Amino acid sequence: MIRALILGGTADASLLAAEIARAGIDAVYSYGGRTRAPADQPLPTRIGGFGGVSGLADYIRRDGITHVIDATHPFAAEMSRNAVDACTQTDTPLIALERAPWIKASDDTWIEVVDVNAAVAALPDAPANVFLAIGRQHIAPFATKPQHAYTLRFVDPPDAPLPFAADVIVSRGPFTLHSELAMMRTRGITWIVARNSGGDGARAKIDAARRLGLPVIMISRPELPERRRVERVTDVMQWLAHSARLGA
Repeated sequence: MIRALILGGTADASLLAAEIARAGIDAVYSYGGRTRAPADQPLPTRIGGFGGVSGLADYIRRDGITHVIDATHPFAAEMSRNAVDACTQTDTPLIALERAPWIKASDDTWIEVVDVNAAVAALPDAPANVFLAIGRQHIAPFATKPQHAYTLRFVDPPDAPLPFAADVIVSRGPFTLHSELAMMRTRGITWIVARNSGGDGARAKIDAARRLGLPVIMISRPELPERRRVERVTDVMQWLAHSARLGA
């Protein structure tokens, strides 16, 4: 018997949950708890952290989890590392559903950096209109360059004062090329800071930047431990079906 744990929070994770529910596979969907009103899922759902590696390992044992699917955001490095360690401790099969990163095109103007601090350093000293498309957990370092006019976009309204003055857009994607072009033109955006999340849902801002000839400071993905990794929901379903045939 299979009882899967989906570490979710992404559009891909929601697609996977729907497929698993249609297949009648026993599974639990886990949200990290950062979004106040997460999307409903067709599976039993839990919200909140596990308490590190040991807490996740305890949950796997206690709830009879036989397979773990890491479908978190490509930048949720701590959760992904915890999943690798917890599955190693419990000898539980693990697979990562991870979208491919974006590839720089010939007409893109990217400045590729390794982390948020390097992104701050890459911004110009002269005042600019900057769209920070990086999530609210990572904006604090930009307070060291308060001369810029920042535009932020969150799924939920901020629940605490921001570390600097900013124009906040509260909206849930995916966004279209048309809407991203309109937003950037209306606000006179001249620089964009983004994480290389990959996938189609967040790509419109990158396409809009190319269309407008804007520079993008692109933050590379964090290094993660070696693990089985696929890019399509169908590949995860085949992995689960193979395990079922083997009686895993």
